[in-house]
Amino acid sequence: MQLSEIVSLLLQNPAKIPLLFRLYQRYKAQSRVGGRDNGLPDSKDMKQCWALLDLTSKTFAKVIRQLPGDLRPAVCLLYLVLRALDTIEDDMTLDLDQVKLPMLRAFHESISIEGWTFNGSGPNEKDRQLLVEFDVVVRELALTNEIYREIIVNTCHTMGDGMADFCRRQRISEETASSTVETVADLDLYCHYVAGVVGQGLSRLFAASGLERHWLRDQDVLSNSWGLFLQKVNILRDYREDVDDSRCFWPKHFWIKHGFKKVEDMYDPAREADALNVLSEMVIEALSHAVDTLDYLNLLTHSQIFEFVAIPVIMAMLTAKACFMNPAVFHTEVKPSKQEYIPILACLEDINDVAKLFADSANCIRQHAIPSDPNYQRICKFTTDIESWYQKRRPNVWTRVISLLG
Repeated sequence: MQLSEIVSLLLQNPAKIPLLFRLYQRYKAQSRVGGRDNGLPDSKDMKQCWALLDLTSKTFAKVIRQLPGDLRPAVCLLYLVLRALDTIEDDMTLDLDQVKLPMLRAFHESISIEGWTFNGSGPNEKDRQLLVEFDVVVRELALTNEIYREIIVNTCHTMGDGMADFCRRQRISEETASSTVETVADLDLYCHYVAGVVGQGLSRLFAASGLERHWLRDQDVLSNSWGLFLQKVNILRDYREDVDDSRCFWPKHFWIKHGFKKVEDMYDPAREADALNVLSEMVIEALSHAVDTLDYLNLLTHSQIFEFVAIPVIMAMLTAKACFMNPAVFHTEVKPSKQEYIPILACLEDINDVAKLFADSANCIRQHAIPSDPNYQRICKFTTDIESWYQKRRPNVWTRVISLLG
């Protein structure tokens, strides 16, 4: 978010100056270069880690920078380690048996080898520079709190093994003309390894920091669901990009029952109605994790950790709403507009704000649902569950009055 956007919002909504001031404070936190909360500067290596983070993802760089204390560099290092792992998994130029599979399975060991780097990535891999300069991550990780380091290594180990398993499955599917993701169970397993494991690792970091309650580390089901919610929204949004890269994570079970022999057949404008039915199933898959995601957010007690989790979750819900029954998904990447999400982020204070956004989005999705869609009843069920979560937990008028009176 740019400062100019905050100023523009202020001019449009002068009555919301207190909330916008809070948004400006968040903007400053997201813009910090690095540094520790105790005033000590980052090491040279850690400064380069922040630069690599900016290079790989400006969005995550912003939300990570607003985390407090030593949790901030720990999450930065977790993200860089897992992004490096993902770069290896995503690189189709690497020999599967000789390079990719051994690297994925041993990457949790590589991150502890002093001076380790890798310059064999394909020239078009956008994050290849992270692997070229990975020795700075290794050095900084070696200096990290032992508890944090153990969590990062274990998370990397689990993800690396899972990615290796799916790479082998992808080769088998190519040889047998089948799909890597045949069923919802396949989709859930893939999303667990690339996102659910991340949610579990982050929960353990939050608990280890002492800023959240210690039992958050054991909330594996909710942590996994939070990760699956984000990943499934990404998968439905990235349909065209993935198909153009000769891959697809939409379960074959979804599209074949609607008469599509190939996943790219959903491009056909003449088959738009059937394609939208497949799309609605993908949106349902994301919504199936929405209540768990709200339950997870409801466990968080530290405001900055809450915002770290809530901001991507809000964007995911708005993206799911924007994609629902939208044929543009089959041709481009669909995103919510800044005019829609900036006012929401400006007013973000607690779980009730997120739950209201979820409930409003769920209601909008149900309003756009088509009764002739075979998934109509399931859409109604999941959207109603989300609205019920909000209705049961939202504070009544007397609670708000008492809160305002202090």
